[in-house]
Amino acid sequence: MLQLSKKVEYGLIALRHMALKQRGQVFTAKEIALEYDLPYDLLAKILQKLTRANIVVSTQGVRGGYALAQRPEEIQVSHVIRTIEDEKPMIAECYAEGTDTCSIFDACTIRKPLGKVQRNLESLLQNMTIQEII
Repeated sequence: MLQLSKKVEYGLIALRHMALKQRGQVFTAKEIALEYDLPYDLLAKILQKLTRANIVVSTQGVRGGYALAQRPEEIQVSHVIRTIEDEKPMIAECYAEGTDTCSIFDACTIRKPLGKVQRNLESLLQNMTIQEII
């Protein structure tokens, strides 16, 4: 069965947390990690990736932290996943790795069907937003 990585789960938990609160409210990685019993160091790295992708904004200083950069209904779940997973496909890894890394690439009978599943899943996740997981 398909499964999201823990990094994606933690990122979605953090984004949901921010989306549930007043727009513009700032949260520290430590605060979110403590509330949901998440590993702080990993969550901090995830939030840094989300900041570089303009999904969240980071504020420095004593009252610093993270806040959503956009409204929850504007943040695609697929963008969050691709950001956290460094653009890796979720199903057909051979598409990302190419013919050199797969000894049966040309003869593979499931590569095209898995590609179709991948496209359908990507379409579903592109149409799903953070608003829908609140």
